[in-house]
Amino acid sequence: MVAGPILRHVTERSVTVWLITSRDNPARLSVTDDAPLSGSSESQQIQVGKNAFIQLVTLELENPLTPGGRYEYGIRFDDEQISAQWEQEQSTLLYEDNARLDFRFQTELSDVLHGSCRKPHHPVDDALLRVDQLIEQEKKGQNTRPDMLLMTGDQVYCDDVAGPMLQAIEQVVDRLGLFHEDIEGAVIENTSELSGHEFNYYQRENILPQIELNTALSKLFFGAKKKPVFTSVNAHNHLISLSEVIAMYILVWSDALWSEIRFDATRITEAHREQFSQEQEQIEKFAAGLPQVRRALAHLPVYMIFDDHDVTDDWNLTRGWEEQVYGNPLSRRMVGNALIGYWLCQGWGNQPGVFEDIVATASEQFTANGLVRHDEFIDTLFEFEQWHYTLATSPPVCVLDTRTRRWRSESSLDKPSGLMDWEALCEFQQDIIGKQSVIVVSAAPIYGVKFIEAIQKVFTFFGKALTVDAENWMAHKGTANVILNIFRHYKTPPSFIILSGDVHYSFVYDVRLRFRRNSPHITQFTCSGLKNTFPDKLLKKLETLNRWLYGRRSPLNMFTRRRKMSVRAREIDTKGAGTLLNHSAVGQLILNANDEPAVCRALCADQDTIEFPPNRDDE
Repeated sequence: MVAGPILRHVTERSVTVWLITSRDNPARLSVTDDAPLSGSSESQQIQVGKNAFIQLVTLELENPLTPGGRYEYGIRFDDEQISAQWEQEQSTLLYEDNARLDFRFQTELSDVLHGSCRKPHHPVDDALLRVDQLIEQEKKGQNTRPDMLLMTGDQVYCDDVAGPMLQAIEQVVDRLGLFHEDIEGAVIENTSELSGHEFNYYQRENILPQIELNTALSKLFFGAKKKPVFTSVNAHNHLISLSEVIAMYILVWSDALWSEIRFDATRITEAHREQFSQEQEQIEKFAAGLPQVRRALAHLPVYMIFDDHDVTDDWNLTRGWEEQVYGNPLSRRMVGNALIGYWLCQGWGNQPGVFEDIVATASEQFTANGLVRHDEFIDTLFEFEQWHYTLATSPPVCVLDTRTRRWRSESSLDKPSGLMDWEALCEFQQDIIGKQSVIVVSAAPIYGVKFIEAIQKVFTFFGKALTVDAENWMAHKGTANVILNIFRHYKTPPSFIILSGDVHYSFVYDVRLRFRRNSPHITQFTCSGLKNTFPDKLLKKLETLNRWLYGRRSPLNMFTRRRKMSVRAREIDTKGAGTLLNHSAVGQLILNANDEPAVCRALCADQDTIEFPPNRDDE
């Protein structure tokens, strides 16, 4: 077991677990209450390397699980020797005095964790360690573990990779025999040539696709004859192959192979060795916490959705970006590889039944010799439109796809696309209409910091949307109008909770409709990142300017798209701390009996616990 098990989609009649094994040996899943529960276990397996098999194992139960019940689960293999080996391996994933892995099944949500943006080499601690602590507290009788963990974007950074992490990725690719691939439009012909290439470390922008300055968009953004297709400013170690993407997932979620990893600074040019050394310190610290992270993910239902860094920075930000990236064979392949990695390691486990046609296609195209008709399979994923999903809990959880079904600008190549198009927004409205309460997961906050959005609007006006990452819900007129009209609809749920991340700081907004007596109670809880933060001095200046210019009674609010709504930021419970929290943290949402947010708190990686108490007149 080189990665996993990660507990994924759990319903009354099914339990799904994701894992990666080094042998072609399908796993079988069992669930036990007082006795083993009757059911049928099926493993769907995709081979991604000579010694790498991604498995999604689902147990279909004859009788439903009991809400609130604690259940143990076990994984076995047809080969008894491998099963015995796994029994020894899994001991490191068990909490004290436990003989088996376990979980709690909940349909009535009262305690939900969420977080995003987990960059291994960022110089802060990993907030996912707090999740392990919460489960461990239950084992000691101190509390009940949370109901689920929602990972709201940027679970991996394919475009921003540390040099030591890239070395680790190469070793995992070799160790597991992850398949290399032929590529077109690069200075190399096969990804096996990357390891020894002079530009492999910290200079991959010289390998990545470039464009001639033959469009107005190109001339506007870049001042040289050629510039990279990808817009990430940290693309010096950008992942290229599918094998690298798979290796990255293994390394950020599992400690199994880290003991074999060796770093070698002599392979790095003198100009980058100091950076390599600094990154190595952070990567080693990150890896040291993985046993606890892996243990937590095995004991709590985990749901995920992508944001841009799961693929590449600014993914589908503008129509011009899309034309340039998808028009180049190498950049199209790289985006496709990251999306394949997302499907295999994240999306597939959210709601397995949705992907039956893709699994059928994959079973023909993933072979013992590698992925055949590689670009054809990528096209299949590009055309797929069901990355979003809804969990049948109370309240229901609606997870939005804000990346692949975008409302593209027709007037300009360089204007930001809407995060969701009209059809996707209409489908979302139909999912939530008439319900009493709902939790909506949007990778980007629907209600952002107004001053920051104003800066993005100015840059967009001058054709520089990519410069300031102008991806917010208000940046596209059509999308903004539709999403705000959804909130104003008379059948909108009275209790509306938005969970988001992306921005690398945390805050809570309470939103009410102006001039309406029966306004829905809209609470947005943004928590970011799990292992990432915003430049501290800059954030404090932005918050101060936002207070001055867009305070509660500022007339400037009348010039925003949200002028018909009252948006109030909650003050952090620490006196004088303001409203924006710049800590690596996982968010914890506690719901009351009416499915309304009773507590919004940030469980910080540095062990602080910080709450955002409601404004007095909103209580």
